[in-house]
Amino acid sequence: MDPTRLRTISKRMSKVLRHAPESVGLTLDANGWVPVVELLAALSRHGQPVTRDELDAVVVGNDKQRFAVRTGPDGVDRVRASQGHSARVQVDLALVPVTPPGQLYHGTGAVNVPAILAEGLRPGRRHHVHLSVDVATAVTVGRRRGGAVSVLVVDAAKLAARGHDFYVSDNGVWLTATVPPDVIRPLAG
Repeated sequence: MDPTRLRTISKRMSKVLRHAPESVGLTLDANGWVPVVELLAALSRHGQPVTRDELDAVVVGNDKQRFAVRTGPDGVDRVRASQGHSARVQVDLALVPVTPPGQLYHGTGAVNVPAILAEGLRPGRRHHVHLSVDVATAVTVGRRRGGAVSVLVVDAAKLAARGHDFYVSDNGVWLTATVPPDVIRPLAG
């Protein structure tokens, strides 16, 4: 399959399943799922026909595993975004609090570091702050907007001891509500 087409489909699915399901006339269920056939029909109605094989290739081949497909108890295949929903898209990913590792990482543009060290990490327009379990992933995330990348270390153990909940999404992204500045430091480099 054409990698450029699959990237285009992935971007459209991200927009629809994470930020604007109404843009194609869809309503996500309480946990963010929508039947695969409904998504494919909606994309087709809105000028971007996608085959089931293409959808499956995007789900399996996405380097960040942004999407999940599951067969429901009724035998219907459903798809959802694993995390990263805009705050205005109300979904409950049914995540269970888990104990985080001692440290987690946040990749960002170097230009953002002074503000983060002063104000902490907030979810912005998302449901949660996104953290990585390793430096390499944080670097990849930090590169998404171009420019110099900085990696910040979050003392997750200290934050958890204070009662902050942590979750792990289906694709391994660590999530928490906020991260105050006193538990963040730049990665020594």
